[in-house]
Amino acid sequence: MPQRLLQRVNHALERRFPEQRLFLKSDTETRFVRLRPLTQAIATVVGGALVAWTILATSILMIDYLSAGNAREQAQRSVTEFERRLDALSRERDERAQEAVRAQERFNQALAKVSQMQSLLLASEDRRKEVETGLDVVQLTLRRTIREREDARAEAAALKGELIAQGGEGSPEAARARDMETTLDLLAATLGATAVERDTMVQTAEAARAEARAVSDAKRKLEKRNDEIFRTLEDAVAVSMEPLDRMFRSAGLKPDEVLRQVRRGYSGQGGPLGPLRISTKGNDVSDDELRANRVLNGLDEMALYRLAAAKLPFAMPVKSGFRFTSGFGYRRDPKGAGRRMHSGTDFAAGRGTPIYTAGDGVVKKAGWHSGYGKTVIVQHEFGIETLYAHMSEIRVKEGQRVSRGDRIGDMGSTGRSTGTHLHYEVRVNGKPVNPMIYIKAASNVF
Repeated sequence: MPQRLLQRVNHALERRFPEQRLFLKSDTETRFVRLRPLTQAIATVVGGALVAWTILATSILMIDYLSAGNAREQAQRSVTEFERRLDALSRERDERAQEAVRAQERFNQALAKVSQMQSLLLASEDRRKEVETGLDVVQLTLRRTIREREDARAEAAALKGELIAQGGEGSPEAARARDMETTLDLLAATLGATAVERDTMVQTAEAARAEARAVSDAKRKLEKRNDEIFRTLEDAVAVSMEPLDRMFRSAGLKPDEVLRQVRRGYSGQGGPLGPLRISTKGNDVSDDELRANRVLNGLDEMALYRLAAAKLPFAMPVKSGFRFTSGFGYRRDPKGAGRRMHSGTDFAAGRGTPIYTAGDGVVKKAGWHSGYGKTVIVQHEFGIETLYAHMSEIRVKEGQRVSRGDRIGDMGSTGRSTGTHLHYEVRVNGKPVNPMIYIKAASNVF
């Protein structure tokens, strides 16, 4: 049966693959090899498959090569764009810092002006009360004088009527009447002078009322101006506080706990962050005084934020031109030790490039540190420390206190390194975290 099937297949393929014979001739004999149609068909299929596989493999290799080239170009463009963005962020940070300084100066000027206006307002209020008291005294005196004049007129009229009824002026009653008339004339003159004095006092009272109205208008204008100043200050404090609060939250810190810890460190009398209050001298607290205290409390909180930000590693350790060569996380070890955890970020630049501390702190270590080479470790507040490795030169000593932006060393390639770069780590309670969390958190503030 298989033989018949082969014959049928050969017969069917004979039209396309006719039987071929390959003669092999030697010196003594001649032999031939018969190539049946099925054999030729199998050889053709196998050869075609090999050719197709060769073409496909070549295409895949070419595509991989072209893709790798495009990926390298894309990575280079990304690095260039990222460096440009970092430069722009650095310029923007400087501009924001200058704006903050100018805003602080404007606030100090506005606060001085508010204090001056408050003093003027209190003085005008005291003067208004004195004027009102004087007006009350004048009105009381005027009413008493008018009553006395009316009583005197009534008594004179009664005496004159009595004299006429008694008939004549030759009697002792007439003499008494003349004395009374003289007295009335004197009283009338006195009343006239009193009337003139009354008119003068009325004019004085009108002038005092006009002055009181002017003082009241000035007071309303001053209150309106104070309201505008307070509203501007409240908006400025709110706008300044929001990015600081967001920066600490982005770094994984709780702002309330940070502020409490900083306040404990600056709670001594006479320090830069003493309680800020406007005295009310034992009187009821006004709305303006409450608003002023709220603004001062906000400035106190903002100053605490600034102190806390200075103590944490929110700044870049390298300020001159550099490029990122390796980020935080697992990577292929450059020394060929397989896939290992990279617990920091690498900044590559020229040998001797200055390295700066990212925040205020105390130098915990300054010297050779195993595979890190020449290393500086700075201890910050809140259990945070930063590590700067592979330096060519160390410029600080252990126990030295440093501030953000102080130069602590020069970039190099000491220790387990393949080239000049800075290995930068941030550790929280001894555990490494991604340094870019802190750098990106402060990108819109500093």
